[in-house]
Amino acid sequence: MKTRINALLTSPKRDIPVQVAGWVRTRRDSKGGFSFIELNDGSCLANLQIIAPATLANYEKDVLNLHPGASIRVEGLLVASSGSGQSIEVKADQLTVYGFSDPLAYPLGKQKINFDRLRELPHLRARTNTFGAIARVRDVLSYELHRFFHERGFFYVHTPIITSNDCEGAGAMFQVTTLDPHKPPRHADGKVDYAQDFFGAKTSLTVSGQLEGETYACAMGDIYTFGPTFRAENSNTRRHLSEFWMVEPEMAFADLNDDALLAEAFLRHLFQAVLAQCGADLQFFDQRVLPGVVARLERLATAPFGRVTYTEAIRLLEAAPVTFEFPVKWGMDLQSEHERYLAEEVFKGPVVVTDYPAEIKAFYMRRNPDGKTVAAMDVLLPEVGEIIGGSQREERLEVLEGVLRDAGLNPAEYGHYLDLRRYGSVPHAGFGLGFERLVQFCTGMHNIRDVIPYPRAPGCMRV
Repeated sequence: MKTRINALLTSPKRDIPVQVAGWVRTRRDSKGGFSFIELNDGSCLANLQIIAPATLANYEKDVLNLHPGASIRVEGLLVASSGSGQSIEVKADQLTVYGFSDPLAYPLGKQKINFDRLRELPHLRARTNTFGAIARVRDVLSYELHRFFHERGFFYVHTPIITSNDCEGAGAMFQVTTLDPHKPPRHADGKVDYAQDFFGAKTSLTVSGQLEGETYACAMGDIYTFGPTFRAENSNTRRHLSEFWMVEPEMAFADLNDDALLAEAFLRHLFQAVLAQCGADLQFFDQRVLPGVVARLERLATAPFGRVTYTEAIRLLEAAPVTFEFPVKWGMDLQSEHERYLAEEVFKGPVVVTDYPAEIKAFYMRRNPDGKTVAAMDVLLPEVGEIIGGSQREERLEVLEGVLRDAGLNPAEYGHYLDLRRYGSVPHAGFGLGFERLVQFCTGMHNIRDVIPYPRAPGCMRV
């Protein structure tokens, strides 16, 4: 049975028989009658050196025809390495080739390849150091977010991907239909008759699991969702994807302060976990991608979170001794430059901004007594800006019905959502975190399309 390379590198055992399997990174031949093979199996950044002697039965036929990308299994003796650069190596007794690789055609040879080119090779880029490290960081963050919520008694709920509701009220959604796009059935007024569609209504891919998550929170107390969400905005920036994963906890009998405290604890836990479990990969990002990314994570893993209301934040920005590209005024949505100034210059660390103007926030956020703001919050990080957005939800039936009508939304289409306010309504709160932005922050990667295995963006569908 094969052993993973990361397990061998952390084991004190030596002079034992082992089996390893993976993909050849390099091969060089010695005049002494053996070859050095660098093998990687994806379990860690490091390669394992294989010593393949010319006495192997298939040395001439197979070993000397190995090139980067070939897949092999090796049985041999794990020994302490006499060379520099590695602590162990395997002296091969048997080498099996599963797949050869054409050195002239394989696109991941020794030459340096930029990220733009690798986005054209999503089926192969996980074999590179950078994308293997991203995948391992993503794996740890995924596991740890589940552990964080489970240790606090939250239940994991799978919310639907296909929905008839637009949680954000923005309308930028991907439609799901089985109707003939060229000749859809129509009403007398020319509008499409969605009653004849597969689900009997106009449906789309979800932009958020929040609305459905609220229904379970109002039955089970504390829940969270973690799944794919979709936005049909035609945006080609380095910070946007058309398909991405969202983490969305929802707490019953909770207010905005409870929401902010949970968000702070959540981020600290994830930063501490990735530092503890992904040391080698983070050092790689620090050296090759973004110098200082490890120190940034170390600071934020223990940093206190500042608190400020939106109104006070606007006052601080108006008094700032800098000129912003976007002029500051009350009622505007804070831009990245404003968020970063607050986190980096004013609070010099993470900060939670609360109580935003109602006009720039979603319909479901609880209206504050001042009649102008809602119980919303954004968590801002230095060098990034917003990483989490959340709110206390509006639990008062008559208020929510009025907000829906004012927003041009039909209350009848939100019947199940309003029922939560009719039958045992409770104060509740939650937030959303875009998982890819979290991975991007932890790795220092510049483009968000490089931190998801198969990026979906306008004009981008390669695999």
